[in-house]
Amino acid sequence: MSKRSKVEKVEKVEKVAKSNVKNMNEELKQFVDDDKHFSLVRNFHLADIITLANGACGSSSIFLSIQYMITKDKNFLWMSLLLMPLGMMFDLFDGKVARWRRTASTLGQELDSLADLISFGVAPAVCAFAVGMRTFLDSIVLVVFISCGIARLARYNATVASLPKDKSGKVHYFEGTPIPTTLCIMALVAYLANNGYIEDNLPGGIIKLPINFDFHPFVLLFGLMGITMVSKTIKIPKI
Repeated sequence: MSKRSKVEKVEKVEKVAKSNVKNMNEELKQFVDDDKHFSLVRNFHLADIITLANGACGSSSIFLSIQYMITKDKNFLWMSLLLMPLGMMFDLFDGKVARWRRTASTLGQELDSLADLISFGVAPAVCAFAVGMRTFLDSIVLVVFISCGIARLARYNATVASLPKDKSGKVHYFEGTPIPTTLCIMALVAYLANNGYIEDNLPGGIIKLPINFDFHPFVLLFGLMGITMVSKTIKIPKI
């Protein structure tokens, strides 16, 4: 690629980014200036309602994981695990609806990130805690995992306007692994739960360290997932 074509490409991206920011600023001003009753609800689009359904799935999954810890009834665990991929279905659907109806908005973008954090960050971490990863070091790794998810979503929101997109407004790729990919680990957890390899039977057992710094090696999968989420060199094509 020649130097001139590179410059033209950069200028084109900057132009699109400025246009997107301008549109978002105008929409945000209109939203802020609306001081009538129920202004938040009235400004919701269909895609935003679908996004809230994603967040509802994640929140319910968290409560069900806690119920499993209290009762040891695996039905609660199964429902918790099933709600995560259901949330992903809503997550995939809301973007398509927003582009179809041309109702992409700053509010929708923020809603999407918050819902994703609950459904694919906090809910998997709570589920991991529920199935046996409960030591002090396990908790630290799970907190780091959630923090990486927060950082990854914040970076996306800050840079999405400048990322290359197609005509419908869909970005070409993600920087770092998308947070919904944590469901790969949860699929493994579901397999282990089905075969009785949870609680005291987690693969790898528990490593005993001095001064009660024990941990389950399995929890390192969450740490690795967190690292890949905040990576800038990993670029995942958006489906």
